[in-house]
Amino acid sequence: MKLFIEQPNANTKIICVGLNFTDHAKEQNAELPANPVFFTRFPSGFVKENEALVAPKASTKFDYEVELVVVIGKTAHHVPESQALDYVYGYTVANDGSLRDYQKKSHQWTLGKNFDKSASILSTVVPKEKLPEGAKGLKMTAKINGKLLQNGNTSDMIFGVAKLIADLTEVMTLNPGDVILTGTPAGVGMAQNPHLWMKPGDVVEMEIEKIGVLKNTVIAEA
Repeated sequence: MKLFIEQPNANTKIICVGLNFTDHAKEQNAELPANPVFFTRFPSGFVKENEALVAPKASTKFDYEVELVVVIGKTAHHVPESQALDYVYGYTVANDGSLRDYQKKSHQWTLGKNFDKSASILSTVVPKEKLPEGAKGLKMTAKINGKLLQNGNTSDMIFGVAKLIADLTEVMTLNPGDVILTGTPAGVGMAQNPHLWMKPGDVVEMEIEKIGVLKNTVIAEA
């Protein structure tokens, strides 16, 4: 299956989940959510592997987040949690790049999550049959210039893949090619002491076991 990054589709839904790891919520001094925290990103915010992430002029607080991505394989609406994984085609990796100052300008995260070319996604999708059910138990890491910064596991998600799909399809129809970014573990730049932001010249590597490595360089906005 080709993702939106290679085959643009104006109708593609890119749904993200915030605070979906206990350790990440704690490092941000946030309360654990009782329900999934959903927000949206747009295709213009993404590049694929080996393309440049763009550090914008407006902010230097450019953070990284390794995330498991769910790729929907067939039309899903009002899907019970017990059947939700049947609607998954496969999985890939994303870097949900965030401009933290813009993210915190309001209670909504839209601006901080949608700068042009501020996130990346691996265009290769691993079919679900090649991975554990629900992509559980997979190590996920983030490195900048070879330094390990995030070291988590997909089993530590508060809300698993099936729950996310079930909740979303109560509200909307998910179609083949739609994607869900499922949240990030602890170790983001905002939680480092001192803060560690992505900057021009950095080489950023996001990896999820059995899925692959998403590698990007960072350049300054022209």
